[in-house]
Amino acid sequence: MKALTTFGTAVLFLSLGAIVPAFAQQKQEEAKPEQQHAQPQQQHAQPQQQQHAQPQQQQHAQPQQQQQHAQPQAQQQQQHAQQQNQQKQQQPQQHAQQQNQQKQQQQHAQQQNQQKQQQQNQQQQHVQQQNQQKQQQQQQHAQQQNQQKQQQQQHAQQQNQNKQQQQQQAQRQGVQQSAHHTQQQQQQQQAAWQGHRSQNWQSDHRSWQQRGGYNGYRIPDNRYNGYFGQDHRFVIYNQPYMVVGGFPRFQYNGFWFSLVDPWPGNWSNNWYETDDVYIVYADNGYYMYNQRYPGIGIAISVSM
Repeated sequence: MKALTTFGTAVLFLSLGAIVPAFAQQKQEEAKPEQQHAQPQQQHAQPQQQQHAQPQQQQHAQPQQQQQHAQPQAQQQQQHAQQQNQQKQQQPQQHAQQQNQQKQQQQHAQQQNQQKQQQQNQQQQHVQQQNQQKQQQQQQHAQQQNQQKQQQQQHAQQQNQNKQQQQQQAQRQGVQQSAHHTQQQQQQQQAAWQGHRSQNWQSDHRSWQQRGGYNGYRIPDNRYNGYFGQDHRFVIYNQPYMVVGGFPRFQYNGFWFSLVDPWPGNWSNNWYETDDVYIVYADNGYYMYNQRYPGIGIAISVSM
């Protein structure tokens, strides 16, 4: 029984093994025309599906494009907003920087003005110092000149006093001498004066210009202004007197005077004993005038 059962089972498997492949082949053959028929349908369906899918894809792609297009706009807006924010942030900074720069410029200008003022002040001080120095120098120079003038005046006064004393002594001596002149001395003096008397004075007289100019000793101005001129008259006979080379010579105020011209014959015989005379400097020379006979100047020379 078991053997039969085993054998029957084997036959069944074998028959099934033969039948199944045959049935499968038949199914395949039957399926071929369907597949062939399905292929054109699939081919026809593909364009439809593609056509149908395209609008869907397009519709689906539009929002994506819009999203893609919106993204740069948003980015631009963000960038623009960022730029505006940066500008807003930068504006106060720039404004502050400008203010700082202005302040710095103002400070620099103030410093320059201060420096200019300091320079001007220094220049003014320098000028003031120079002016003060000049004034001080001028004052000192003027003081020195005044001191020198005072010293000169004092010296001149002392000299004048000494000369006055000498003149007084000389006058005293002259008076004493004149009072005690011996007859012989008086005769000698008269002979010297008479020897220079001119009967034709206009022809015998010659001025210093005619003589070629005066080249003798000159009396200092301070002495001349103080003791000579028409306001300072004296009598020759009261002064020291001598005869040199036959020419009469007398002393007055420390100077010796010698007659170069003769004296006019119409003068009195003893005019030198009685008349007041004075000495002037005129026409480049010294002349003696007799107060009793104005307008007639006798050329004289001066010596110490």
